Amino acid sequence: MNVVPLFSERKQATNLWNETIHWWPDHDIKLRFVETGDKYWFILGAVSKKPASNKSLFKILSKSEHYERFKNGHGGEAYLRLGVYAILHKKNAKDDTVCNCKHRLDDHEEDSAACLVEDCDCKNFVSFQVNLLKKTKTVTDIKFLQEDQVKEDPLTWNCLYTNKYKEMN
Repeated sequence: MNVVPLFSERKQATNLWNETIHWWPDHDIKLRFVETGDKYWFILGAVSKKPASNKSLFKILSKSEHYERFKNGHGGEAYLRLGVYAILHKKNAKDDTVCNCKHRLDDHEEDSAACLVEDCDCKNFVSFQVNLLKKTKTVTDIKFLQEDQVKEDPLTWNCLYTNKYKEMN
């Protein structure tokens, strides 16, 4: 299975990979998921060969079917790649591209890009595309934790303490 943190700009993703993730040995990369109700914290980090560039990533996300599928099916291993999220408008899309309204590009007017399907209120064709960077790392240290278990894991504790608990005090 793949884990793909998304970025809005290719330069950000490339710089993070080259300056930080490249230096992480595969066996030292830690991937943590901390469940808090209907949300979870995604935490990714490692100890680097270049200590000055030690970084970790986190994001609070809503639980989804993709999260549950990963949780139940990762098999103790995941491939880490970075991705770039791009918004596609009509002029950049191909005929089989699906709009946010769930209809194909050829179901939209050529001039105004409004959807031609009855009962659809879409006035403008907008979709997205994810471009994956080629470089990968293999992550084998994957844990799913409850919030009351974070003190047992230094990466998770440091992230939650800095970004959640410290603000409460």
